[in-house]
Amino acid sequence: MLAVLLAGATGCPRAPVAAAPDNAPADARDDRVVISIVGTNDLHGHLGALPLLGGHLANLRRARAADGGAVVLLDGGDMFQGTLESNLEEGAAVVQAYGVLGYDAVAIGNHEFDYGPVGSQSTATSGQDPRGALRARMGEASYPFVAANIVDADTGAPADLGVRAVMIERSGVRIGIVGATTESTPQTTIAANVDDLRFAPVAAAIAAEAHALRRRGAAVVVVAAHIGGKCTDLGDPDVLTSCDPDDEIMHVARALPPGAVDAIVAGHTHQAMAHRVAGVAVIESYANGVAFGRIDLTVDRRAARVVDVAIHPPWRLCRGDASPEGPQAACDPEPYEGAAVSPDPAVAAAIAPALAKAATMRSRPLGPRLTAEFGIARGRESAVGNLITDMMLAARRGHDLALVNGGGLRAPLPEGPLRYGALYETFPFDNRFATVRLPAGELAAMLATMLGRDGSFFSVGGVRVQARCADGALRVVVVRDDGRAIGSDETLAILTSDFLATGGDGLFSAIADREGAVTLEDGPPIREVLADAFTAMPDTALDPSTYLRAAPRVELEGQRPVRCP
Repeated sequence: MLAVLLAGATGCPRAPVAAAPDNAPADARDDRVVISIVGTNDLHGHLGALPLLGGHLANLRRARAADGGAVVLLDGGDMFQGTLESNLEEGAAVVQAYGVLGYDAVAIGNHEFDYGPVGSQSTATSGQDPRGALRARMGEASYPFVAANIVDADTGAPADLGVRAVMIERSGVRIGIVGATTESTPQTTIAANVDDLRFAPVAAAIAAEAHALRRRGAAVVVVAAHIGGKCTDLGDPDVLTSCDPDDEIMHVARALPPGAVDAIVAGHTHQAMAHRVAGVAVIESYANGVAFGRIDLTVDRRAARVVDVAIHPPWRLCRGDASPEGPQAACDPEPYEGAAVSPDPAVAAAIAPALAKAATMRSRPLGPRLTAEFGIARGRESAVGNLITDMMLAARRGHDLALVNGGGLRAPLPEGPLRYGALYETFPFDNRFATVRLPAGELAAMLATMLGRDGSFFSVGGVRVQARCADGALRVVVVRDDGRAIGSDETLAILTSDFLATGGDGLFSAIADREGAVTLEDGPPIREVLADAFTAMPDTALDPSTYLRAAPRVELEGQRPVRCP
């Protein structure tokens, strides 16, 4: 009888993973079949990658059909948000293309909540569904959206959003698929869109669903999770020394009962994994469609159990492509499964209208010419971050400083004439302006907390931030651009995004509900305001060295996270 480790109960026994011996009876070998789990994650609207993905899948499916096996295609979430061609219709083109590709299930990522209600607003007004756009995409999909740990904040009952798990059958094997979403979602999407939801502890939710699936006869249980990790050495799946042991997916895998789950398709961190963690095969394949992951499970159909697991490192769609920006249409794919790879024409046809519509908008000139690339850096000061904060202050005068988070800036601005498409790729979110008012001393304390952590860097304009260790603690002082001191009791008007102002990334979470502290602007997205401001700068040359000087806007002792002895 199967049991699950909840509140100290005994876990499910894990099937051995040794391959079938060569001298096994012929009928026993005939009952063994290979199920290839293919995982993608964090596409972020990069539709151009999908025809090549379809070509690789076609080769793999032919190989499995030849040996009697099957392919299961899963996504680890964050499918939509990030590109003009996807965002123009709130992810509809991705849903359609995924249907053509034959996805079996997809996880709900934190950025699936970004669109808010149907239409141009990213947050709901009276009577609107704050998850209307996501529900619309679910209604169009030919595959389920899965998340076992999203519950109603008041009742704890499963949220009316997708399904917790699903059972499918391939080549005579019953396969259970469970979904999960990172517990950090309230801090990594617009808080107002999820404030009536709770993201429950992941491992317990997965374990409960896995137990139910096993009782229903699942020989295989796979998790599609928008929860990730990071490993730099992908050579040996059993060597975890290059993996960050504190990443969320590592904790989840280790907390699962032995034998409950066979494999996890992970996501969220935009990193890579192809490892066995506490007996569970875990794959993650970067982001933006550059690669996919694969786990081959050999299943004994008669015994209804996995008898062998082969974990493949991420396979890049383009030969030698190390770019995080996604494969290009003209890239040179390596042969896969013994055959040349050709883009899938059906997938190409599905995305063609969205690409064409976006191409017209993308080419619109904005005015300035960039003398060199404006780079981004999620964890440190960048030319793009400094440029954006300066432009924000110019567009909304009357503020003391502007502040943006590194996670909101997604791509560099290329050298040459600035065009709308480049600005969109850099700033794809439909966040509106917001003003936060609080004493300078309180802001300094918040920044000290953030600088002592890993994660998104906060670019600033209008002020300088000086962070120094004193008496074993990190002390932060905020001064004017010209060096003038700011009293700790002086109230500052901080121009930022609605995402940050309402608790995103945790910076202002303590004051998000404080009366009078936060004002949200009901206007166009910040990106559109900046596009208008750039358009008013014809024939202007912008040089990144002007925005990233030797004297940084945020002066640190060492690197983040700052640790004071």
